[in-house]
Amino acid sequence: MKLRAILRSRGSGSGSGSWAWAPPPPPPPRTRRGYLTSSHAHGPSSPPLLPHTIPQHFSSIVSTHGDRLGVISRSQNTRLTYRELDERSNALARGLQERGVRKGDRVVVNLGNGWENAVLSYAVWKVGGVLVPLNPAFNSTQVIAALSHLAAAHLVIGTETNLPYKQPRENISLLKQIVPDLASSRVESAAVQSLRNIILVDNSEDRVDISPLKATIPFTDLINGTDGGREVVPDEPLHRDDIVNIQFTSGTTSLPKAACLTHHSILNNGYFIGERMGLTPEDVVCCPPPLFHCFGCILGYMATATHGSAILFPSEAFNPEASLRAVQEERATALYGVATMFVAELDLLASGIVPHEGFEHLRTGIAAGSSVPSNLMAKLHETLNLTGLTICYGMTETSPVSCMTTPTDPLEKRLDSVGRLMPHVEAKIVAVDDPSRILPIGERGELVVSGYLVMKGYWGDVARTEEVRIVERVVEDGEAREKVWMRTGDEAEMDAQGYVKITGRIKDLIIRGGENIHPLEVENALFKHPAVSEASVVGLPDERYGECVAAFVVVHPHIRVGVDDAGKGEAAVDIDEENNKGEATRDRGEVLTKRDVREWVRSQLSNHLVPRYVFWVSEYPKTASGKIQKFKLREMGVKMLRDAELVRGRMRS
Repeated sequence: MKLRAILRSRGSGSGSGSWAWAPPPPPPPRTRRGYLTSSHAHGPSSPPLLPHTIPQHFSSIVSTHGDRLGVISRSQNTRLTYRELDERSNALARGLQERGVRKGDRVVVNLGNGWENAVLSYAVWKVGGVLVPLNPAFNSTQVIAALSHLAAAHLVIGTETNLPYKQPRENISLLKQIVPDLASSRVESAAVQSLRNIILVDNSEDRVDISPLKATIPFTDLINGTDGGREVVPDEPLHRDDIVNIQFTSGTTSLPKAACLTHHSILNNGYFIGERMGLTPEDVVCCPPPLFHCFGCILGYMATATHGSAILFPSEAFNPEASLRAVQEERATALYGVATMFVAELDLLASGIVPHEGFEHLRTGIAAGSSVPSNLMAKLHETLNLTGLTICYGMTETSPVSCMTTPTDPLEKRLDSVGRLMPHVEAKIVAVDDPSRILPIGERGELVVSGYLVMKGYWGDVARTEEVRIVERVVEDGEAREKVWMRTGDEAEMDAQGYVKITGRIKDLIIRGGENIHPLEVENALFKHPAVSEASVVGLPDERYGECVAAFVVVHPHIRVGVDDAGKGEAAVDIDEENNKGEATRDRGEVLTKRDVREWVRSQLSNHLVPRYVFWVSEYPKTASGKIQKFKLREMGVKMLRDAELVRGRMRS
């Protein structure tokens, strides 16, 4: 039987403090879960919320599991125990303090998945700084905007950026857009006047010469300049409600926002995720999702670190082959990913590029970030032995996970829902046009969430914070207080057992002739076709119905696509030039036509759900965490239809 323990304070609630181990309280007696009468549920009240700051809890993990592996970076051939992770982060923390990092300072980080990023996270938290991970795909304009918005004084960046499926990109050109004179002895930036330090991680394997860059500070100088054995003392005491993490929202909309998260919210969220997965110190969790995103940072790093498990980074950026090889070499017991990542990995196994062996140790993992079609789940169970795969649902603004399945949930619930509420989380389904009205069981509306996990707000943006939060006056234990609800923007329904099913983004609903069409329903039907690798559905303007269904389809590499739809308004845009690069590989194998796609959907769904438009594409515009940016798909679809109309107009004239 696995023994969990909790920490009890012998001192104040701030700072690193002094702590002693005490046995956990006995579990409450098991009772039969009651059935809900409306779409309003509470998660379990046990185990209790952790009361600590992140450094306090990490100290307890190091004391108990110091000799166990904490971080494995395959691409860097580096393995760190929890004690080594503690010592390196101590040394780096003091190096940051010497460079002026104080409690509350925003430390902006532009790095891939590697040991430096892992060490830096704890170093920043130990000094009381605010960790601000950036998407490495950001260009100079976006980096400048982020630094300026946060009035950040400190930037940590690699000499190169690695992105999925691309060659390394040097970052010196980007830095010169921020600080034109990098040869100077100090940082001077007209674009970001708050900037004082640029800390450079040399990950280029000597492809980039950093010797002339006198304005920058080598990462190795900071981490090697001080002793890692001594405890770090922040300039001000730490408190669990301090903001310690600012996450820029992923960008499925065009305007990212900076969500402010606390010690209390991300520590507990990571802890409860690990609990629901059943993580132990024996587990090795392979984590391809990026650390700059909540998936890698909290579902990955925080969940493993709160349970003494090892986190395994296959590569700096997602690489499906590296991910599978890492699982094989390290005998990983868990694998994380979004649907598109799992599809890429399964394709490698199907093609024989990676041998189908060495996956017998896998038992669990997390699929998150976007919907996972049921037949993909079945393949993951069968092919990768992920019979205990869990589904997580959440958003950056809720630290992030509010709902999650368990490995022991009934199979149909793991395939058809995002599970039930996490501990100490409350949620309800409300009417879109009246958030005060809770809907009956099984009725679709907007999911709203409350609890410890709700963000403090968007940094420097009161107006947008108020748009997404509902503040309710409640009386509990005789005292009046404010309860904050987070509007998720997701359409969902709840069953009588409290399982939540996400049916789509409210703004992604297609309204055809006054009837609501849920893209996920059509996507699931398309994904079942044996020739289809990926499918995404959006609504496009339609003169008769207002909107119509448009499907963007990616086929498997051996499938050849055919044109059979002249006169339907899209024949000229079957495959655009960019996507035509792979046409030589499509000359062999089976043929899939647009008529085939429509007939397939018609055979499974009602006629009004059949796509009017089918576009062949080789890839989707995505966030770096793998979410499809549907607003960009809509823009692409409108443009392709407009271009096709111009072509037809020229032909008629």
